[in-house]
Amino acid sequence: MSVVNEFRLTVESRSVNEAFCRTVVSAFITPLDPTIEEVNDLKTAVSEAVTNAIVHGYKDACGKIYIDGKILKNNTVSIRIKDNGVGIPDVKLAMQPLYTTGGSDRAGLGFTVMQSFCDRVSVTSTENKGTAVTLTKRIVGKKAW
Repeated sequence: MSVVNEFRLTVESRSVNEAFCRTVVSAFITPLDPTIEEVNDLKTAVSEAVTNAIVHGYKDACGKIYIDGKILKNNTVSIRIKDNGVGIPDVKLAMQPLYTTGGSDRAGLGFTVMQSFCDRVSVTSTENKGTAVTLTKRIVGKKAW
């Protein structure tokens, strides 16, 4: 599918940057004239992915989070959130509802939330090299490219 527009963003894995990433993504999809629900869905999924990179990917360290966004010709948005953190030993297990490595203060619902708000969620990870989460959502909105 043909790319209509794209962006790249790099931020430090600090919790203050989670809101910034959500805002960037919501501004990026504005030309598609998304519904409020579509904007909120994507913002929530991005928030979960960025939070996972901060909390689980880098644990007690600070590293970089890379976000690549694309709008495709069929009004599909693809957002890839990548870190170079500790990685996930078992992606299939990590994507199960209520599974967490974050202790009792974490609900283990991050991937479940992402899946409920996106059409597709793809996760690739290598231990000690990092994780990439790709969120895909078709925006019905009112405009078509």
